[in-house]
Amino acid sequence: MSWQWKSVVVVWLFALVCAVLTGLHSFPGQALVWIGLSFAGCVIGTLCVQLATGRKEGYVNRVTVSLVGAVAVLAGATGIFALAGLA
Repeated sequence: MSWQWKSVVVVWLFALVCAVLTGLHSFPGQALVWIGLSFAGCVIGTLCVQLATGRKEGYVNRVTVSLVGAVAVLAGATGIFALAGLA
């Protein structure tokens, strides 16, 4: 795996960890608030990780892929939280 993909996957894993921690520690009805804060953390983390690479080639693509993956992970977690709330 190239360093570009590693810098993207780090953000996806961070989003997954945030989703799991949100599911475990948030009060009922508060999961959406924490998912929003988790995404904000993913945005800041993405910018930090991609700026830390020091490469301007493909910066926009790496940021876009990182954030789209984070949105997908957090959207899946939101769906699971919604289904769990119906039970």
